[in-house]
Amino acid sequence: MAIDYSIAKMRNPMRPEDAEKWYAFLQYRGTLDIKEIASHIASHGCVYDKADIAAIITKLVDCSKELMLEGYRLQLGDFGKLYLTCSSNAAETSEDFTSTNIRSLNVKFQASDEFEDILRKAVFNNVASRKGQEAVRAAEKAGETVVNLAEEEDEEGGEGDGD
Repeated sequence: MAIDYSIAKMRNPMRPEDAEKWYAFLQYRGTLDIKEIASHIASHGCVYDKADIAAIITKLVDCSKELMLEGYRLQLGDFGKLYLTCSSNAAETSEDFTSTNIRSLNVKFQASDEFEDILRKAVFNNVASRKGQEAVRAAEKAGETVVNLAEEEDEEGGEGDGD
């Protein structure tokens, strides 16, 4: 199985003065919920059925929130580490800083070395963008044999996150 991606020309938001360049965007096949993930795990010869696996994953999610709010980082074996970070407004002095300066909590994931090896093992497949695929489908339905993708992209101003 290969990871599908498409490319789009856009300006780097961190360097808006630079010229537009081409960037890759992954084309996701969909989103799997806990039941679907559990079913997939069970299909790999697991001794637990999908209901048990779904219950364990659900409990992992619940307990992860609880434990991170208690100040723990969670090391999940060869998968990686989950932990909280925060964003805060600055204060002029340490005395002026209170918990109200904290704007948000962010859940971060740090892949383990074992999991980070995923890039080396990945196979990529360059496919048409979602907009390109939709334009071709619309043209096919209308009985057209030519699709002008340049007009689509100019009107929309690029592809954003590749959806």
